[in-house]
Amino acid sequence: MFRAHLLFSLVIATALFVGFQPKVAAHGTEKKSILVTGATTGIGRNLAETLAKNGYHVYAGARKDKDIQALNAIENITAVRLDVTKQDQIDAAVTMIEQKGTGLYALVNNAGIGGGGPVLETPVENQTHIYRINVEGVYRVTKAFAPLVIESKGRIATTGSIAGTLTNSRLNAYSGSKHWIEAFTDGLADEMSSKGVSVSVIEPGNYQSHIRRSTLLRSFAQIEAAGGEVTDAMKKQYEQTAAYELTLKKPDDVSAAYMHALFDENPLRRYVVTPNQQEQAVTINTKVRQLVELNQWGPHSYSRDQLVEMLDKALAEKAKGKSQ
Repeated sequence: MFRAHLLFSLVIATALFVGFQPKVAAHGTEKKSILVTGATTGIGRNLAETLAKNGYHVYAGARKDKDIQALNAIENITAVRLDVTKQDQIDAAVTMIEQKGTGLYALVNNAGIGGGGPVLETPVENQTHIYRINVEGVYRVTKAFAPLVIESKGRIATTGSIAGTLTNSRLNAYSGSKHWIEAFTDGLADEMSSKGVSVSVIEPGNYQSHIRRSTLLRSFAQIEAAGGEVTDAMKKQYEQTAAYELTLKKPDDVSAAYMHALFDENPLRRYVVTPNQQEQAVTINTKVRQLVELNQWGPHSYSRDQLVEMLDKALAEKAKGKSQ
């Protein structure tokens, strides 16, 4: 009975968000500049193009010459060579934006990679590489660009994932990095609350991107570097993965959530964006199970009625527009 009541309340919360129409601030676009890291493919590219089409100026982070050229060919986009693991490139990007005099209204931490695997089978370096980009890269970039965003009293948003809530042995490192982003978002929001900067995390489900193909290509490169051979079966796996990724929904909904987080008068702290009801249900059910687990031990746990009262209070606050 408790589970049913709790899930019913959560469904109401979801409905409130779905029916919530963005109220873009009266200042309009004003050619605000937004930096998007990892803007070459997938969510980052979709968002960069969405922002540009809506009249905003985008600094689009890329690592390769061909990607920089392609991004520079798009109106309202200025490509920036930006590997989030290299401090010299981050510092150079800050200097470039300062010299252009555009200011920086918002930072979007989107660059990230997938991968990892079971603890007993995966080399430490493979796990470390994921954290170097998905965790340390976000930290480095945010630390470097935060002063510009603070000056604009703007927004900082980061691409998390429903994998920050859900996981299995194959996603160990990736999910861990996205779970870190959850904590990072809350800590940064507290830090920025007195500086007039709103902080959000966008948590997508499975949308079309290159992240799975890129993960396989990295593993192939590691095999070859170690003197091994990429077998026909591995190549077939890559082809199947590429075909699967193309069947997924394009991340337009993810960009829509970002537009709300960046420009709405009442941005939310968290945006779960899934391509279907099944992924939404699995994510919310996992949160409910975790709530039960958190409350099951010790003399200070809460009764069912007390938990429902807490949930109803949180829903009421959200209904009043208290996003933080």
